[in-house]
Amino acid sequence: MDSADLNVLRSVLEWRRAGQRVVLYSVVQTWGTAPRAPGAMLALREDGVVIGSVSGGCVEDDLIARLHDGRIAADGPPVQLITYGVSREEAARFGLPCGGTLRLTEERVGDPTWVAELLARCEAHEIVARSLDIATGEVVLQPASKADVLAFDEKTLRAIYGPRWRLLLIGAGQLSRYVAEMARLLDFEVLICDPRTEFVYGWEEQHGRFVSGMPDEAVLNIQTDERTAIVALTHDPRLDDMALLTALDSRAFYVGALGSRVNSQKRRENLAQLGLSPQAIDRLHGPIGLHIGSHSPAEIALSLMSEIVAIKNGVELKQKKPAQEGV
Repeated sequence: MDSADLNVLRSVLEWRRAGQRVVLYSVVQTWGTAPRAPGAMLALREDGVVIGSVSGGCVEDDLIARLHDGRIAADGPPVQLITYGVSREEAARFGLPCGGTLRLTEERVGDPTWVAELLARCEAHEIVARSLDIATGEVVLQPASKADVLAFDEKTLRAIYGPRWRLLLIGAGQLSRYVAEMARLLDFEVLICDPRTEFVYGWEEQHGRFVSGMPDEAVLNIQTDERTAIVALTHDPRLDDMALLTALDSRAFYVGALGSRVNSQKRRENLAQLGLSPQAIDRLHGPIGLHIGSHSPAEIALSLMSEIVAIKNGVELKQKKPAQEGV
């Protein structure tokens, strides 16, 4: 799932603990072209405040109107199904492109214990399946895997939730600051490791969390998993290669290092001399980033994050840097 939807659940938990009534909407089916994919969420508070999104905006407006005009009855069923865009006219009314159709669950959130447990398990970097019984509103949480996907059979909604994507930056220099800012906008959790205390000045807590220790220790201490990217940006092989030796043998979905094509080849040779297997070395991205003619730190950061997001989303890389480019 999109980790931004975890923010919806955090608000649901906060609102319910404050004693406010909450209705949770989840996209369960789409036909044609739909603004949001199945699994997208929106929470509606009793006073009309919303967080999250299930469409481009018009459906959200109607959900709020349902609250204010009494279509959401306080004594109604715990869960019901709502469909938007059955006709071309209705699709146009609600801003659904190309005659798209959107089906939602409208779920009254009672005891928020399941919300707290789900969030805690995601924070522990677990992948969790939430099964919602449409008839009773009962919620059951179960372990899931990265191969699991949302399923809906008219009786049960089984949605998959996972931890935020993470980016570990080795080095706290100028380029890392640009990368961290872009990564946060893309909803990555940003971690930084740099044993050089001279580079720590000026980093604010909201820009990322520092991980203590040497780079290889940091890779181990964060319990690197399939939702973690690691990039070495110090330009100092004593630090970068230390991180890479551990990162390339980890489960990280992306491992990269700053450097030109020539320097990247020298790095691969050095890693081989240090005992790293050819299979592990083949996982290294270097030069980092997609080919956009990048030169400035901000452009290099954009190039890097474009490559990371493409790999995260399973998109084939067709725009790698040519032989003469790279930093």
